[in-house]
Amino acid sequence: MARVLARGEGLLILGIETSCDETAAALVADDGSLRSSVVSSQAALHARYGGVVPEIASRRHLELVSPVVREALERADVQLEQVERVAVTQGPGLVGALLVGLAAAKAIAWARALPLVPVDHLEGHVATLYLEPDPLEPPFLCLLASGGHTLLLAVRSHGESERLGTTLDDAAGEAFDKGARLLGLGYPGGAEIDRLAKEGDPDAFGFPVASVPGLDFSFSGLKTALLYKIQELGEAETKRRSADLAASYQQAIIRALVGRIRAGVEQTGLGRVAVVGGVAANSALRNSLPEARFAPLELCTDNAAMIASAARFVAPIPYPDYLGLDAYASIS
Repeated sequence: MARVLARGEGLLILGIETSCDETAAALVADDGSLRSSVVSSQAALHARYGGVVPEIASRRHLELVSPVVREALERADVQLEQVERVAVTQGPGLVGALLVGLAAAKAIAWARALPLVPVDHLEGHVATLYLEPDPLEPPFLCLLASGGHTLLLAVRSHGESERLGTTLDDAAGEAFDKGARLLGLGYPGGAEIDRLAKEGDPDAFGFPVASVPGLDFSFSGLKTALLYKIQELGEAETKRRSADLAASYQQAIIRALVGRIRAGVEQTGLGRVAVVGGVAANSALRNSLPEARFAPLELCTDNAAMIASAARFVAPIPYPDYLGLDAYASIS
């Protein structure tokens, strides 16, 4: 667990994020104000494969990381000499992709003898809630739902969270992507299902919500139920009823997420609820939790603003002790 660092005054942090298929850089001041955020998505590049190809992602990060950092500096109207700290995603994520960002951050920090802050990607998502102009202060209950992770967290202080539940198989975002693939939709699947579901009846099909112990999640059975329903309907009927299938499938995912949030509130007594990660952009989820605090739409998917924000609360590694720092792929 990273040590919590008290915020200083006037610190300017350069954040770099390359954990999956977004190459991102951002400038955040220590007061939480976002000076710039640049994200170059590889979604179109990976769409032909129906998902992220790690080797392709890593090579694209190599091409993009320097231009993205330069653009972030330009948008913030600052020089690299004004940066006082460099933050970077250390993990979890695709190791090859992470190493590109980590190497870039080390090089920038080492060249100017700056401290470097390794940030946990998941704590980064939570830290989107700490940015100005309306930061959310702990404690609160937080659902982190993305393509790679689904976690229910008790956030009791900045930079530290207790994991209450996690997925036993697929993440919620992964379930959206797999469902979209079964329905013949594009990538990324979450946005495609959200769009199509608005035209359908969410009660047309009764897809199951897995019952698992505690506050954990499970979505693999739901994906299988969709597969069987598509096989039962046949190609023509599936196409005709694709909007109903998307709406019903989406509703089952939302019911699972909202149900665990409600149970988490009851178990912890944490009355305030927040939702972060790529799935936080889903319109049906937002409508189902009108009382919750959601990450800003532009910061739901992977970005570097969240990494720089999280770095405000983590003790930096002084120059040059971070040169041997390595990435990690898994939260386990």
